[in-house]
Amino acid sequence: MSEGRVPDIALQKVSKTFANRQVLKSVSFDVTPGEALCVMGRSGTGKSVTLKLIIGLLKPEAGSILIQGRNIVGMSEDELSGTRRQMGFLFQSGALFSQFTLNDNLALPLGRFTNKSKQEIDSMVQMRLEQVGLGKDRYKMPAELSGGMKKRAGLARALILDPHILLADEPTSGLDTVTAREIDDLLLKVREQSKTTMVIVTHNGGGARRLGGRVAVLDKGEMVALGTIQELEKNENELVRALVSEEGCYAH
Repeated sequence: MSEGRVPDIALQKVSKTFANRQVLKSVSFDVTPGEALCVMGRSGTGKSVTLKLIIGLLKPEAGSILIQGRNIVGMSEDELSGTRRQMGFLFQSGALFSQFTLNDNLALPLGRFTNKSKQEIDSMVQMRLEQVGLGKDRYKMPAELSGGMKKRAGLARALILDPHILLADEPTSGLDTVTAREIDDLLLKVREQSKTTMVIVTHNGGGARRLGGRVAVLDKGEMVALGTIQELEKNENELVRALVSEEGCYAH
């Protein structure tokens, strides 16, 4: 953690159990402002659960989750709602409302959570869609979009309220190599232009390399490694080395 700066996100000894299975065991890490942290690991090791805990969709049995220094565990729904407005969430599926056009999917949160005029909303929707290369697709329905376009649209919607923190769950899963690279480039551009703090769950060693931040590796619910790609390439844990290897680039 950088000296003198409060982390945007800090997990302190967080544990989470479903039924009788402990999914996370005393996990701790922090993410400094403007940093991109990639979370990697085998399927079912608690990566997506970690994102849902950070945004407050799930609550831990033990530990603290601090967003910009405030512990969200135990917050009221109103307090949590205010904190969530600083965060964008890119779901694995894109999670667009199928009955709405792309325009209405993006305009909805602006109409609900801001006092912007229709003209301002129109302008912001167009700007975000152009940012992700969908400027000409504004009035299409989600069913008319390819998988890659849905991911781009999901990213545009996650960014529409100009969040300080972006959480992304498998942003390149199910995409071909070229489209996966394009999504990674978009995330990189957002981070560079807006200084957005990011936590990105990924299986993609190549994407983690390109985003250039630190990588946290979860295995069987425990944090087994945390560091730069270069540090993790030398890690004694074979799983850690395999996940961040060049061979892991754009593999699903």
